Amino acid sequence: MTRQVHVFRSPDRFLAGTIGQPGEREFFVQVADGRRILSVACEKQQVAVLADRLGSLITQVAQQFDVSVPQTGSGSGQDFALTTPVDAEFRVGTMGLAWDGEESQVIVELLALSEEEVGEDIVLEDREDGPDALRVFLTLAEARDFARRAELVVSAGRPPCPLCANPLDPEGHICPRLNGYHRGAIG
Repeated sequence: MTRQVHVFRSPDRFLAGTIGQPGEREFFVQVADGRRILSVACEKQQVAVLADRLGSLITQVAQQFDVSVPQTGSGSGQDFALTTPVDAEFRVGTMGLAWDGEESQVIVELLALSEEEVGEDIVLEDREDGPDALRVFLTLAEARDFARRAELVVSAGRPPCPLCANPLDPEGHICPRLNGYHRGAIG
């Protein structure tokens, strides 16, 4: 099967979102440009890492190239709910980030989960071999907006237990700090 690289330059929307209740949420990254919408499934930790690394990249670019980053991008007032129905094109395995200094854009690439190891030479390349990919070009402000929103999505889950930091369910949980005794419900 031929590799598909889905490219979005200056999309209308690029966001992380979830479907489901805390504790049972499914995480997605979705990009939209006009009527063209593409979603990819990912893990909560992948969204957290992507947000963190984008923040680091933005800081590094701003310092190294003396670039000022507007506080918000053009989509700052938009609704950040996923467009439904959400039909994931693939599940994310490898992620890549780059800075295009000539175009002053951040490049985010999310590659499909693959049974074969994906080398660095596949990321951000249009070679025929390798997993399917989503490649998105963003301004620094759009990348910052994505990172901030992604951090909020990740932190909107179940609150942590004050004793063990494991997620608390509404019914409570079995807390290892209480030697396996049930810790009461939230509230």
